This record gives sequence, C-alpha cells and structure tokens, in this order.
Amino acid sequence: MSHQYDYFVIFAEMRTGSNFLEENVNSYPGLTCWGEAFNPAFIGKSKQKEMLGVSLIMREADPTLLLHKMRDATKGLAGFRFFHDHDPRILAHVLKDSKCAKIILTRNPLDSYVSRKIADKTGQWRLGDLKDAKSAKIVFDKREFSGLLDELKGFQLSLQRALQTSGQTAFYINYDDIQDIEVLNGLARFLGVSEERGKTTQKTKVQNPSRLEDKVVNYAEMVANLSSVDHFNLSNTPNFEPRRGPGVPTYLAGQSVPLLYMPVRSGPEQAVQAWLAGLDRIDPAALTQEFTQKTLRQWKRQNKGHRSFTVITHPALRLHRTFCRYILNISALTYVEIREVLRDIYKLPIPVGQPDASYGRDQHREAFLKFADFVKGNLNGQTSIRVDGTWASQSEVIKGFADFSLPDVIIREESLTEDLDRLGASVGVSAIAVPAQRDDSPYTLADIYDEEVEDAVRAAYQRDYMMFGFKPWSQT
Repeated sequence: MSHQYDYFVIFAEMRTGSNFLEENVNSYPGLTCWGEAFNPAFIGKSKQKEMLGVSLIMREADPTLLLHKMRDATKGLAGFRFFHDHDPRILAHVLKDSKCAKIILTRNPLDSYVSRKIADKTGQWRLGDLKDAKSAKIVFDKREFSGLLDELKGFQLSLQRALQTSGQTAFYINYDDIQDIEVLNGLARFLGVSEERGKTTQKTKVQNPSRLEDKVVNYAEMVANLSSVDHFNLSNTPNFEPRRGPGVPTYLAGQSVPLLYMPVRSGPEQAVQAWLAGLDRIDPAALTQEFTQKTLRQWKRQNKGHRSFTVITHPALRLHRTFCRYILNISALTYVEIREVLRDIYKLPIPVGQPDASYGRDQHREAFLKFADFVKGNLNGQTSIRVDGTWASQSEVIKGFADFSLPDVIIREESLTEDLDRLGASVGVSAIAVPAQRDDSPYTLADIYDEEVEDAVRAAYQRDYMMFGFKPWSQT
C-alpha cells in the first residue's frame, strides 16, 4: 500500500448508499471502514455504545481517542463514515489534516429524501435479501424537503471551501457509481490499494428500486412544488466584493448611556452621533470612541443591558451622499487621487476644483450616473481602485460586523427619529430630537432623481436591494 494517507473518511448522508460503499471498501485488503464512528447516538452501528474499548462517555470527552484506537487496530488504512450531524470536533480535525483521505459520496437529494421517508415508515433501514423487503408510499412535504436540501447544500459547500482553502482534493463518488466496479477500483487506488476486484459485494441490496411516481402519494403536487426549486441557482446575486472587517475603531458609545453605534459609512453619521451625545449631554467629540476589540469587550462588560445598533440608508441616497461628500466637493474628506482617476479614466464630468455656478444640474446628473456605473464595476472587482467603505455594500459591511458582534438593532434612515426614540426608551432614556442630516450639495438627490438614476443604483447594489427589500427611492 502507498503511504500517501494515514486514514480516510467517507462523507455521506442517510440513504446515499454509504452502507453498500462501506462493505465494498472493506473487501479490499488493507482497508477497514468502522462505520458511523462519530454518530452522537451510537458508535459504529445502531445501538452500539462501545467500540475498541471506547465508550460513548469516553468519546464525548475526547473524540480523537476513538480515532487513534481505530488506526491502531487496523492493519492498513482505517476509516469511518461521517454525516453532517456527526461530531463537529472530528470534522474540524480531519478537514485540516492532509493525511486524511476524503471521499465524498453524494446522491440526488430527492431520492435520498423519499428513501428516508420510506425507511421511517417501514422501519427497514437496510435490506439483506429481497424476501425481507418492505415497501410503502410516502407523502412529499415541501417544507421538510426544502429544509433538508438547505442542510445538505450548506454542508457540501463547507466541505468544498475547506478543501479549497487548504489545497486538498477529494474522491467524489455518486450513488449511481457505487455499483461500478471500475469506479470502486479507482477509489481503492486513490487510497493506495493496487489490488483490484472483479465484482462488487452484494450483502446490502437496493431497497426501493421503483420509480418515484410509484413511491410518492402526492407525486403531481411534488412535481409542482419542485418547479420552484432553483436547481441552477438562477436567483443568485453574484458577489465579488471583498470581505470587510468588523470596523471596531469606528464604533461610538455613550459615556453613561449604554448604547453603541456601529456606523455604516455614508449613512446619517453626524445626526446619529449628535443624537447619542445629546442623550449624555456631552459634546459629540466626547463620546467613547477609537475602540479596539479589547476595549470594546471591556465596555460591554461594564455596561450591563447595553444595546448596539446600526443604520442603513436607501442605496440611492447613500451613494449620492458619497458622491457629493467624497468625490465632487473639495474638502478634507475628498478622495483626491480617486477623484482624479474618475475624471481622467472614467470621464466623470466634474470640475477640476470646487463646483461653482457653471456646474449645472444636468452635468451633476450625468456625473452621478457615471459614478454609479463605476461603483458597479468596482464592487464586481473590475477596477484597480479599492472598494471604499463609503460606498461598499451595506450588506457586506454588516456581515463584517459579525466577525466581532452583530448589532442588536438595524434601523432604517427613513424612520430614524421613531426608531431612535424606541431604542433610547429600551435603555431608560427620554426621547430627544434627532438633529437634521445636512442636505447634499450643490444638488440633492431629489434634484436629479428619475427612473434611470434608480436603475443605475440598483445595478450597482443588487444584493442590498434584495437583502434589505429596498423599494425605489421615490416610494420611501
């Protein structure tokens, strides 16, 4: 045997043919699969509570103990079957171990679902002889199947990512291939066994070989329900935007009021900062800020009952605010170099210096439309310019917060006053007026807004519109 691997794992699920695959793997010299060794309810096989001197209690205390026992007891390569709901500690262990061979067994999830429902109904989970076969017809439940499908897809994607990021590969085998002896011989070679088999073992038999329409009572209803399943992920909104960090240094907190503001850039930042300072009767500059993760944890511990929040803004209003504040107008906030690139390369019709009376509304509208088109390409990784936090997708910013802590409340700018009043009341402070957010200049969004502007912004922020359910700005 080759020594490329020290042991192996078969990633599978219930009713995918894993028993049959295990029997055939075990027919090769030097390969021993020990069953569902890390099933939370048993060890190895149903109702078994101990294996190789390791009890359930011992395995719970240290799952790697059983792994070592299996490897020590095997002359050759030891392995086991692992389903998505088995011990996650072993999953983490094997995924990062390049000396563990990964075999991924898959099956049409609808076939697995129907087979599982039939086994639930008949109590027969394994068939050794046709004379003992039990049959039943089941009722398809769309919600149940959808939940199962989400679980399986999530697990497969997590396996794929773990292998990709660690530079590993796996041997993929489908349910339809497990009776193909050439494929099984290929699997044996993958595990370092050169000896081949001429036929498969047949101890475990196919339990439900009939057509789906003969096994499902409400077959027509099932077909109709499955028409809404997006097999090709057609509704997916592509996301090539780089991940963002939690942005802890930008957070602001009251001195005595236990509120923490996690800003989404280009939102109503000045208004919220002034409101938070007003609750404490302090200058906005005196708010607790410049947090590190360590000092933020300390603040959270010291402020029992604290609440954290962020504010999202309609993408059209937010992008226009970004354009006016950081690109168009000249100030300490201006991204000077990016402004020049946008003028020279992306042909934004904005003046070299500060806009004056000659800068008209039509020119402003054209410049904003071109900026929106630039942002669309920028968020899709098609430009050399960084994705700046002032125009990054709000959904991506909030996802970045989650690397440290998600906000308790997400407020929308259009209902800012009412929502901040409720938030203040939740920590026992009286309502105060929310300062007005200054208008964009030299033109507001209302001055240039139309359907074309809305479409340009939506094209740039498809994910935000979908995630937060934004309507056209004119309807807010």
